[in-house]
Amino acid sequence: MASAIRANCRKVICIGRNYADHITELNNTKPKQPFFFLKPASAILCPGEGPVLRPQGTNLHYEVELALVMGKTVRDLDPNDDKGALDAIHSYLLGIDMTARNVQEEAKKKGLPWTIAKGFDTFLPVSQEIAKSRLPDPHNAFLRLSVGSQMRQADSTGLMLYRIPRLLAEISRVMTLEKGDLVLTGTPKGVGQVKSGDVMKASIEYDGKELEEGRIEVEVKDREGRYRYSET
Repeated sequence: MASAIRANCRKVICIGRNYADHITELNNTKPKQPFFFLKPASAILCPGEGPVLRPQGTNLHYEVELALVMGKTVRDLDPNDDKGALDAIHSYLLGIDMTARNVQEEAKKKGLPWTIAKGFDTFLPVSQEIAKSRLPDPHNAFLRLSVGSQMRQADSTGLMLYRIPRLLAEISRVMTLEKGDLVLTGTPKGVGQVKSGDVMKASIEYDGKELEEGRIEVEVKDREGRYRYSET
């Protein structure tokens, strides 16, 4: 069942600034080494669930990413051990890392954590699992995301600044990666805003063919409740 992804996940580790053009579009600086942040597993929105809920007062952005589903415990991985890194992956997913951009921008200016900007419920729609056999080389996939009829993101995972073995090595020297954890590998250029009523569609291709199990289609709606963005 798709909901097992959320049930089996103890943490979601997200790699920041791993595509050069995305760094440029947000006026960020290139990191000297991979860096990462966390999303809670409660943010995961499994296939068939939805909508993505936009919290009141937020500027909501999409970021399409290739996600890794960890299949074993990994600690202090050698960054040159490509086989060890790929063997530790159970499967792949397509994911959309939703971000409350104005919340994040304020946090960055004030030196505060980004947790709120990334951590709302529904802020990580994911596809069905993609078997490793369907994606023999995860650095040779093509990601797409559209909003309505407009294509917004379309780039190859070959553009990653830091490849997956290095990412897993950097994470695992800080915190143990556990079976079921998700690792989001970064987003290419083209991120932007969505509003209530927008429908996001994301897909992944390999060797020129779309992987049916890697599709996401989800609507955005405004979130009801007590949260409303205000300056920290």
